[in-house]
Amino acid sequence: MNINHDTIIILDYGSQYTKLIARRIREEKVYSEIVSCNVNIDKIKQFKPKGIILSGGPNSVTEKGSPRITEGVLELGVPILGICYGMHLIAHTLKASVEPSNIREYGHAQIIRKESPLFHNLPESLDVWMSHGDKVSQFNDNFNLIATSNGNIPAAISHKTMPFYGLQFHPEVAHTPKGDKIIQNFVFNICQCQASWDMKSFLDQSIQKYRQELENKNVILGLSGGVDSTVTAALLHKAIGNRLHCIFINNGLLRLNEENEVNHLFQQDFKFNFIYKDESGTFLNALQGVSDPEKKRKIIGKIFIEAFERAAKDIPNITHLAQGTLYPDVIESVSFKGPSVTIKSHHNVGGLPDRMNMKLVEPLRELFKDEVRNLGKELNLPSNILLRHPFPGPGLAVRILGDITPKRLEVLKKADAIYITELKKHNLYDKIWQALAVLLPVKSVGVMGDYRSYENVLAIRAVNSTDGMTASCHPIPHEILSKISTKIINEVAGINRVVYDISSKPPSTIEWE
Repeated sequence: MNINHDTIIILDYGSQYTKLIARRIREEKVYSEIVSCNVNIDKIKQFKPKGIILSGGPNSVTEKGSPRITEGVLELGVPILGICYGMHLIAHTLKASVEPSNIREYGHAQIIRKESPLFHNLPESLDVWMSHGDKVSQFNDNFNLIATSNGNIPAAISHKTMPFYGLQFHPEVAHTPKGDKIIQNFVFNICQCQASWDMKSFLDQSIQKYRQELENKNVILGLSGGVDSTVTAALLHKAIGNRLHCIFINNGLLRLNEENEVNHLFQQDFKFNFIYKDESGTFLNALQGVSDPEKKRKIIGKIFIEAFERAAKDIPNITHLAQGTLYPDVIESVSFKGPSVTIKSHHNVGGLPDRMNMKLVEPLRELFKDEVRNLGKELNLPSNILLRHPFPGPGLAVRILGDITPKRLEVLKKADAIYITELKKHNLYDKIWQALAVLLPVKSVGVMGDYRSYENVLAIRAVNSTDGMTASCHPIPHEILSKISTKIINEVAGINRVVYDISSKPPSTIEWE
């Protein structure tokens, strides 16, 4: 919770776009936070919100048992914007009629708007993105109709005496071209927020906070060398200096020569308190014959905890454990239906604080990935670290489909290194959110010289994203893909075919396992 800035609270009713609302507001340098629609009114008051947004959701207000507005929210006296289901909820709660629509609008639509602070300085006709099956069918004396769709369905409403607004469409998605202007009008003109949320102020406040909270305390951090753990380490080092102890566990599943690079960075360049433990043999022995991805993750997590505990025993008087948890990890627990279905186990070191009797420190838990990178810039971290692509906690274990053997690991490390090097050589790496290579449990027939070969298939993938929640395939030019494929097949014994993954998220995930 951050109450040092003007704050917009988003009550989550289950929309797939809820996270996007938070991102759009933060892009305007205004702090936003998502909370469950079932949250107690006292919790909402603690935020001292300047405004509240009710997200969309899959329910209908006409259904029995569908989620409602927390008692007391409409009496807070702050502006409220309802989006889709949120609009229906405002209307229904204040006795307007909502019913199933004869014309269901999904996808692109056009609306005609009237004068309203919500549409200030916007054209009369707007292209928007609809996704609804209900409509506000009858108004009462409380509401004005301020926009209609080309299906002649109410597209926006406003309360006559209170600063309550509703939109039938989604302004937060890219498919609503002027949606950012609508959000700006709500945040700045209606809620009167100040644009004061930036990483410089976040850094200054965090350093002050942790100097006070961790005074005379010793903290350990499980370091991976990735963006999140490196920024966490740099921030805490600014606050508490050498009372931060970084532990780097080599699980043998890192990229080619990565353990040497991390060692050099933190010992030679940063000169942090740094402990290196090579546990690669332990991990690889435990993974022998294991092909199920969830079992891999659980084995790796268990052994990491044990290895981390052994390394930490040599450090006296440890009271806190630091982790690079990000906001998207936190959001999963605030859905109005409870935690989301597990797609894959998260790689943070769950279980350590309880087992080691420590308190948890998560300096980045309020931030999205791009905000973490901007924070790293404020900490003057090198760009090659900040622009490093996300890498899974279980490492290459979840990029080798099927059994993990030393031979298959060696093949993937070499192929992955060629792929990443070629992307950098052609100035593509920094334009891509995440690139990865996956060794498949599939062999194919090929011709190597005059001989028949029967070797492995490698899949390569590159996606564009802002925070990993959604992703689309990056259009690597065909001639560069061809060069990458040729170089890998020529230089990595054991691969005779390279394929390019063009699927998006959703429905696919970014990683294959």
